Amino acid sequence: MRIGVIGATGGIGQRVVTEALGRGHHITALTRDASLIEEDRENVVWKSVDIFDADAVAAVLPGLDVLISGFQPGNAARDLADTVRRSIADPTAYATAATSLLKALESHPRTRLIVIGGAGSLEIRPGVTRADSDEDLYATLDSIGLPREYAAAVRGHRDALNVLRTSNRLWTYLSPAEEIAPGERTGRFRLGGDQPVLDAEGRSRISFEDAAVALIDEAELPRFVQRRFTIGY
Repeated sequence: MRIGVIGATGGIGQRVVTEALGRGHHITALTRDASLIEEDRENVVWKSVDIFDADAVAAVLPGLDVLISGFQPGNAARDLADTVRRSIADPTAYATAATSLLKALESHPRTRLIVIGGAGSLEIRPGVTRADSDEDLYATLDSIGLPREYAAAVRGHRDALNVLRTSNRLWTYLSPAEEIAPGERTGRFRLGGDQPVLDAEGRSRISFEDAAVALIDEAELPRFVQRRFTIGY
């Protein structure tokens, strides 16, 4: 397959590129400034793109089977604090990016889109998400070491999902586990829909590496078109 990856230098994006190349796919790796990249792997081409420019995104779509977006403000893999600050400063960026991606797909309606989003829109009780409740959301942010002001960004991710839900494009949205970090590629995890997948200790967690496995699995064999899915151990 030919797979585009927006945010290819990010924490998950790097793993998605590596996972896809390992399965023999051809990658168009997309970042804000491709001139900074030194790349010598086969079957990967780097290009610059501004995700907020729908025409620029549309220009890289020809030939792609799937476009995976791991967009984050800044580069969390290099400077998480900067990304957190930027996300708090403009929490509308996620919905704006989703709108731009959908606009780009109008000229390429058969290209599938997979957006890597947030976990805050998962239901923690029937019909209730963490994004709906300050108390629940603050408790989670406190537990993972993020400032409470980041609640605005969590809700920004939820708004992006709602943008996608109004579209008839071939979109898929991944809400990763609440705890996600570099780790091991095990290939052993469980998938879910609108509720978090919890382990035996009641934790919602996954590694970047296994999230990448799930994303390329979905690219190869789509199961969640026009739907959200989640992942956990």
